[in-house]
Amino acid sequence: MATVDATPYPWPYDVRIDPTKTALLIIDMQIDFCGKGGYVERMGYDLSLTARAIGPIKTLLERVRQIEGFTVIHTREGHKPDLSDLPANKRWRSRRAGAEIGSLGPKGRILVRGEPGWEIVEELSPIEGEPIIDKPGKGSFYATDLDLILKNRGITHLMLTGITTDVCVHTTMREANDRGYECLILEDCTGATDEGNHRAALKMVTMQGGVFGSVASSASVLKALEEF
Repeated sequence: MATVDATPYPWPYDVRIDPTKTALLIIDMQIDFCGKGGYVERMGYDLSLTARAIGPIKTLLERVRQIEGFTVIHTREGHKPDLSDLPANKRWRSRRAGAEIGSLGPKGRILVRGEPGWEIVEELSPIEGEPIIDKPGKGSFYATDLDLILKNRGITHLMLTGITTDVCVHTTMREANDRGYECLILEDCTGATDEGNHRAALKMVTMQGGVFGSVASSASVLKALEEF
């Protein structure tokens, strides 16, 4: 059976992966979060902690694209050019961190839709037929049509990758879990600006028998996908 060796339970709970009901969700793999001159680097964080997810995601993405019926969905966080969808406290906080959203940086205006820094990194560029969800907040369901797209495609299971583990990925996983989606987060396909936060976020998932889902490595997923 195509199950993933995961913690705290083999994933999925209903025993077998069905590609037609499963989506690989790639969250916010944008230059602003894991590329040179972007938002994360401007705030002074170690870029390698988020950029290291690019390679494992690319390997998994290439494999999933070979499986008929498997859905791939990308997300991008960013705000309208007039910043009308940017909460005042979020802008204030980013200013205090030294990278005000909407201000001009090496990759254009920070976290603004249409700017170079807002784009997904070249290694993980979406291809035709892969939906892109543009979101103004941390969670991928808030103020987007993600839930509608998933339901229209009959998706019930989500493999979550991207950045950051403790913020956008975790928020999305929690939202998905509340909506009844069976979730798996991939430890090497995610990253955070703080290694301790990354580890803590993964541990939270495993509590209470898998309160938000399960945790695995991309190697375990690739092994489970061999039968396809």
